[in-house]
Amino acid sequence: MSAREIQDQKAIAREMFVQQAAHANADVSASPLWGATTYATESRRDYTRESTADGFCEAADTSLLPVIRVAAANLMRVLRQLEVIAKRQAPRIAFKAKGSILLLDLADILAVQAEGNYVSLQHRPNPYLVHESLSSLAEKLKPYGFIRIHRSVVVNISAVEEIQPLPTGEYRLRVKGGKGYLVTRTYKDNLRDLAQLWVGSERLPG
Repeated sequence: MSAREIQDQKAIAREMFVQQAAHANADVSASPLWGATTYATESRRDYTRESTADGFCEAADTSLLPVIRVAAANLMRVLRQLEVIAKRQAPRIAFKAKGSILLLDLADILAVQAEGNYVSLQHRPNPYLVHESLSSLAEKLKPYGFIRIHRSVVVNISAVEEIQPLPTGEYRLRVKGGKGYLVTRTYKDNLRDLAQLWVGSERLPG
């Protein structure tokens, strides 16, 4: 095969690669993250040439590299913005305590326990007493990832680290910090909400 034929074959292969890449880019070109990054696909061909015994051949097509770099930069920028927004919009709870109104991040509350006409917010490092019924507060907290495990206990799903089945058909949960809470059989079905994916079993043991 002559040098010209080799060069023609490489040109065909290169064009097929560009067409396939352009087709893949078209699937995401409508995304706001993509924006103007597709300009480089067709507007610039930057081929690195190297000398051979038979002449010059095109060793690499770098026309897609700017697209990849710009798209990655845009993605990182958007991810950083989302992190800032998430922190700014983290759900909080407000309540009266010692003549003031305190605001706490719900993520810092491990559990809520009933104590007579009050509930105790198990917050690290200090718990707080709030004058409200557990049933009422449990309903308010449910959309924010809290589940009831006992008639007197509600826990934060994200704080649970371990589930221990007991011979009685009940369970014990261990939360961050090592504290344990009993899960009665009445509320054991709520444990399904602790994880989005259960591996190795279709249901909880026990």
